[in-house]
Amino acid sequence: MVKTIIEFISSIANDFVDFVPPGLVIVVATAFINDGKYLKQARQEFVGTLLMIAFTFSAGKWIGKENVTVAWISHFLGVLASDFLGGGPQVNPACTLSMWCLGKVSFTEAYVRVAAQMGGGLVAFPLYHAVSKAMDWTPFGGPEFHLDDRAEHPVEAFLSEFCATVCLLFLIYTVNWEINFGTYHYLIKQSLTAIGIRALIELFPTAGPAMNPMLATAWCVFGVGKKYEFPADMNHYTVYWIAPGLDAILASSLYVVYAGGTMLGMKLPIGPLKPASIKTTKKD
Repeated sequence: MVKTIIEFISSIANDFVDFVPPGLVIVVATAFINDGKYLKQARQEFVGTLLMIAFTFSAGKWIGKENVTVAWISHFLGVLASDFLGGGPQVNPACTLSMWCLGKVSFTEAYVRVAAQMGGGLVAFPLYHAVSKAMDWTPFGGPEFHLDDRAEHPVEAFLSEFCATVCLLFLIYTVNWEINFGTYHYLIKQSLTAIGIRALIELFPTAGPAMNPMLATAWCVFGVGKKYEFPADMNHYTVYWIAPGLDAILASSLYVVYAGGTMLGMKLPIGPLKPASIKTTKKD
């Protein structure tokens, strides 16, 4: 009797594990670090990632399949909608790394955010594939690159992803911190971000581009080779994690040189180059 029960529980556990994306248990545990201090941020990133992938990857697949203009508009609206409904999540480990470098978030918060972003991506791709299959819609694709010679180092893909991500980070800095659009600031800056992302996708197609390590790896786990495991090829991490990581450090450093502030908690010997604001005072 006991043996039968144990075998039954083991069977259920094995079936459950087969459907759980790798690493998801660790993601859930990470959300409760520091007595759940950053649980809200974890929830925000997880939900925001689910929304972002649904609203932006559906462009050209579920919406606008036969019309490029409709697909572009769908992607544009998807960027706006996912950010607004998700409460303004970062949904990008490269962006989160930059925010940590600039002192906008603590290391622990950054760690929790990245874990939740990965969790959202690992759940999103198989979930939306199931929806596509059930509704007979075109399945989502994802960012990846192919080499004719696997022994060749993916220099072109690395440079493409590097350039695309650094441009994205500077775009984020500019529309969020350097320009104030007044009453319609949120709508305008998100619109410019959406347009910028679409432009970068067209300008740097070699590695997708992902411009987001989470997207590349989450897609690779589910959609590349259907192995349901993290990629074993170091080329993947070189292109999609090392390049964006270097981007975050470089872009953050250059921004501090321009605007001032700290880089990893330290003042840089150069800058700020940004002209100081001219303040006028009214004399009595």
